[in-house]
Amino acid sequence: MQKQKDNKLSAQNVCRILLKKGVLSRAQAEEILNKKDRIQQKLEKKNAASHSRIKSPVTIIDIISSMNPGRADAPNEKLDEEFIFQILSDEWNIPYTKIDPLKLDLNTVTATIPKSFAMKHLVLPVSIKDGELTVATADPFNREVFEDITRVTPMKVRVVVSPKSDIIKIINEFFGFKKSIAAAETQFDSTSVDLGNLEQYVSISSEDELPSNDQHIVKAVNHLFGYAIDQRASDIHIEPKRDTSLVRMRIDGILHTVYNLPKKIHLAIISRIKTLSRLNMAEKRRPQDGRIKTDKGGTEVEIRVSTIPVAFGEKVVMRIMDPDILFQDLINLGFQEKDFNAFNRFIKMPHGIVLVCGPTGSGKSTTLYSSLRSISTPEINITTVEDPIEMIHEEFNQIAVQPAVDITFGTILRNILRQDPDIIMIGEMRDLETAENAIQAAMTGHLVLSTLHTNDAPSSITRLLDMGVPYFLIQATLVGILAQRLVRKICKYCKEPFEIESEKLEILGLKTGKKGRIKLYRGKGCVRCRGTGHLGRIGIFEVLPFTESIKELTTSETNFEAIRATAKKEGMSSLREDAIAKLLNGETTYQEVLRATWESIKSP
Repeated sequence: MQKQKDNKLSAQNVCRILLKKGVLSRAQAEEILNKKDRIQQKLEKKNAASHSRIKSPVTIIDIISSMNPGRADAPNEKLDEEFIFQILSDEWNIPYTKIDPLKLDLNTVTATIPKSFAMKHLVLPVSIKDGELTVATADPFNREVFEDITRVTPMKVRVVVSPKSDIIKIINEFFGFKKSIAAAETQFDSTSVDLGNLEQYVSISSEDELPSNDQHIVKAVNHLFGYAIDQRASDIHIEPKRDTSLVRMRIDGILHTVYNLPKKIHLAIISRIKTLSRLNMAEKRRPQDGRIKTDKGGTEVEIRVSTIPVAFGEKVVMRIMDPDILFQDLINLGFQEKDFNAFNRFIKMPHGIVLVCGPTGSGKSTTLYSSLRSISTPEINITTVEDPIEMIHEEFNQIAVQPAVDITFGTILRNILRQDPDIIMIGEMRDLETAENAIQAAMTGHLVLSTLHTNDAPSSITRLLDMGVPYFLIQATLVGILAQRLVRKICKYCKEPFEIESEKLEILGLKTGKKGRIKLYRGKGCVRCRGTGHLGRIGIFEVLPFTESIKELTTSETNFEAIRATAKKEGMSSLREDAIAKLLNGETTYQEVLRATWESIKSP
């Protein structure tokens, strides 16, 4: 049996399979076999020097992955560990599974087999269904191991193949997190009463609480941060329920439940987060805001923290402000060429007001930060007023709104004008005072960028009028308006074409201008997109230049529909039209277009 195992995973056999599948050339195979002993020694030394408690033997798959050869059938792509295991599992006729941490149950992974056994044999329980335990491994031929699992559990074992590095990472993270949670839970006084639960206000509380600097809580919170960043999450929600503490993460705009933690440790986790974000530990009845700075692969990441009391305790939401997302090249945000050119003209004007509109979570901050960075030079003084500062950037002079000391959007603008700014960014134009001061700044030779919460670009003009801004000041200062939303992109790894009748789309309100069957795209669902068919997001835009004809329509009796009709006549693409263009271009799905542009459904 051992001989069969060695034969299956021998260097010669693995190279033979890769040659047979056409992903490795003969010259590459010879180079691998000639260099394998030397590379193996280097990798073994590296493993010995690492701090990881899992010291797995170096295999031929590790050696090939470290050499990072190009694929013979696709030279622009690399023959990495994941692809090698996919090829081998197909040849062995054993199912391949890319482990998705979000779909793993913490107890299934950590309570089915001991950690020492999982570390020694690199096996990972991934699911239990109908009395069958699915176990992921990088070595599916070590049958004694699976027989031992069957005896211990006792369940029928189904073996799947997964990359070794994924298994090691999950074992370290999940067992480490489980250990921290379990240790914290045992330290917590089981008789204490949670005063945060509104249903228990009549009870008397024990003074015993797990300290927020307890090493187990520290490790658990650090794990949540690292896990969220690895999974590309934009937000972490920690929600107290009656008996548990729910951890959810928002990825590509959709919330995923990640953990159900014991309620006993909820207070300790919240306290640890409050400590890191410098919030008042004793205050549990009022909302608080703070921020944490952490590291992501050498890059600083800001985490914005918000706490609020709810029925069963304090809820915390942490917004992860990733500089790779907030600061992008403008052209990569999803603009069509004509819209990009128009918006680029707006932000390069010497003075005036540029508005970016949309609901919360529509990507306004990313557009504003990316715009500021694109026009930032050593010769320009950029000053921002934000509530709160979302991402600190050295090239900008950033001011945080502090109502307690009378620093508001409206009041601070008068002081900013004495700071010799060239460009001013106001986080939100939320009242008449702010709007009047922004207009004053624009009229004295400054470019002002700000946001408004409106559904589309033309309605921003009526919003300003409703706030009390005189129409002639709007005419004198407004340069242009950008409205935007975010739609999920089709996963490029599982993208497939399909056809649909244009009439069906028209019934849904999607007028493509085409007849008969239309070729569109969708994601089948794969391991990279967690079966959703979507990976990442892209902006859809509505760009309205404030032209002379639009100015003439801007009066105290402004007709919203007249402004929209004139803008359309001058070439403005609506949010829905821009979304349809991205739909026909294969970037998103018609379901996403309908979801993101739902306001248009109500209009005939």
